[in-house]
Amino acid sequence: MKERQQNPIFDRFPFIIDGGLATQLESSGFNLNNHLWSAKLLLENPQAIVEAHLAYLNAGAKCIISASYQASIQGFIDLGLTLAEAENTIKSSVELARQAVDKYMKLNPTHFKPIVAASIGPYGAYLADGSEYTGDYQISDNDLFQFHQRRLNLLASTSADILACETIPNEQEALILSDLITSQRKPAWMTFSCRDEKNISSGSLLKDVAGKLQSNQNIIAVGINCTSPQFVESLILELKSVTTKHIVVYPNSGECFHADTKTWHGTADPIECAIAAKSWSNSGADIIGGCCRMGPDHIKAMVNNLL
Repeated sequence: MKERQQNPIFDRFPFIIDGGLATQLESSGFNLNNHLWSAKLLLENPQAIVEAHLAYLNAGAKCIISASYQASIQGFIDLGLTLAEAENTIKSSVELARQAVDKYMKLNPTHFKPIVAASIGPYGAYLADGSEYTGDYQISDNDLFQFHQRRLNLLASTSADILACETIPNEQEALILSDLITSQRKPAWMTFSCRDEKNISSGSLLKDVAGKLQSNQNIIAVGINCTSPQFVESLILELKSVTTKHIVVYPNSGECFHADTKTWHGTADPIECAIAAKSWSNSGADIIGGCCRMGPDHIKAMVNNLL
């Protein structure tokens, strides 16, 4: 493939993004066992979200991802909000990230101004049944298009610098989101949840699905997230074989999540993750961060080892 071109939204590579927002919120004492996950704090404690973003900025992240991953219009309406209130709550996730950036820049006026990515989670996140890790939705193309269209348009209308379509488990959802992104003015990245060294969660080959995104000029980066770190290097090579876009990786810490008990087992030291991040960079990833169980200490270690 041809050499990738630097996009003006990034200042240099490797470009370090944040870790798991829910991870930081939970470490601060918040119980997120809710169908809205971290998005419930958009209503209950928005300042906590600002502080969580700040923790990652202070760790050295140059991009923070909004608390809209599991936010959905229907999810908020189910709580009793009106349509307008639900839409405004989703948009507020980007405003809170902006507040964190503004606070950070007041204290660090000579630093690169971090960018804000608007998180667009998969349909499975709305279902809150773990299907973002299987892709088994049993939904028509039209219904899936309608689900994503309104929320994506809302987040695209905010001050976000980039749209982050995350944890996409199947080709159906990837292509529908790609179609929606085509009509947006903002750039986007798309990352997949993967089951092993070659396949996304539904079983399709990562390189086959990612290759179908190559012609979409609004998608400036493709990659993986919410995936075991042991698979990352192989998955990067799969991506390099089919795309000239930037490659973004932000896997989980390496601990295992047990859906039946909603608990994590295993450990992953920040230094170990930083060493792994160096190998991801050497393999071809140029945008690097963390997902579940990757906190500010992990990001700080990555910054120290990569920059």
